[in-house]
Amino acid sequence: MRDLFADTLKEALKAKDARRTSTVRLIQAAIKDRDIANRGLGKDPVGNDEILQILAKMIKQREESARIYDEGGRPELAEQERQEIVIINQFLPAQLPEEKVRELCASIIQETGAHGLRDMGKCMNVLKERYPGQMDFAKASGLVKELLK
Repeated sequence: MRDLFADTLKEALKAKDARRTSTVRLIQAAIKDRDIANRGLGKDPVGNDEILQILAKMIKQREESARIYDEGGRPELAEQERQEIVIINQFLPAQLPEEKVRELCASIIQETGAHGLRDMGKCMNVLKERYPGQMDFAKASGLVKELLK
C-alpha cells in the first residue's frame, strides 16, 4: 500500500491537484507517525491491515470535523473535509453491506461465545482485526449490542 500512496502522490503532483496532494501527504505522515511509535515499542513497521485502520480513523476524524464546521456555520471548511474523505475512501476496500455486517456480527458472537454486553469488547476486537476498513465499526458496535441483549 505504501507504493500505492507514493504513486498517487506523484500523479497528484503532476496533475497539480493540491487537495489530493495534501491528503496523500497527510496519510503518509500518519503512517510514518505510527511507524515511529511502533519502533519505540520494539514493534515492526505498520502492515496493510494497520494502514487500513489508520485510514478508517482518518475518515472518522474528518466526518466529525465536517459536522462541527457545519454546526459552526463554516460550510467551506466542511466541504474541504468531505473532499478529503472521498480521497481517503479511494484507498479503502469496498464497504460491506449492512446485511453482511449483521451476519458477521452474529457469527463472531457465536464464535467467541459472547453472552452479554460485557463480552462486547471481545467481539468488536475480533471484527476490527478481521475486517479493517471494510465496515463502519460504530454501526457494527450497535449491531453487536443489539444482538447481545
